[in-house]
Amino acid sequence: MIKLIVGLGNPGRQYEKTRHNAGFLFLDALASKFSCDWVSESRFQGMLSDCNVSIGKVMLLKPETFMNRSGQSVGKIVRYYKLMPEEILVVHDELDFDAGIIKLKNGGGHAGHNGLKDIIAHLGSREFYRLRIGVGRPVAGKAVADYVLTSPSKDEWELINSAIDSGVACIDKLVAGDMTTVMNKLHS
Repeated sequence: MIKLIVGLGNPGRQYEKTRHNAGFLFLDALASKFSCDWVSESRFQGMLSDCNVSIGKVMLLKPETFMNRSGQSVGKIVRYYKLMPEEILVVHDELDFDAGIIKLKNGGGHAGHNGLKDIIAHLGSREFYRLRIGVGRPVAGKAVADYVLTSPSKDEWELINSAIDSGVACIDKLVAGDMTTVMNKLHS
């Protein structure tokens, strides 16, 4: 059962519509669907929502640290609520998937994603779930940092938003921990 969903992104208006904020965008879509309110929680260094989804309550967290320090926020809330890694779902942008692809996995490395790297360091575990939203790779010669911190084209946005909608549609199964059903749905 998932008790905490963390969306990764960078705080600030200049980052709102960038590829790197796919996790924040996912949580915003989820909060909008279920009319969940956000509260700034300084003790967790993030925006928090106790969200009542169809199946029950789940905490949503948007760290207000920058991406490469996401683990500070996640570590604080995990220790406070005594959560186990398998009760956590981290939603993030994924360079290895084209825009519009969304996949779920459990555990694994960080594959160079600094937000995941910091979360792993602060939790001392890799065994949390990840919902990976494809944003594609930059063209040859363009720096990855520049690519993820810019807005996608209109067509890419449509694909990314479609992937987000697919993930939000699976929320009850995700929170219930029915990961096989979610994987079968999203990966087909």
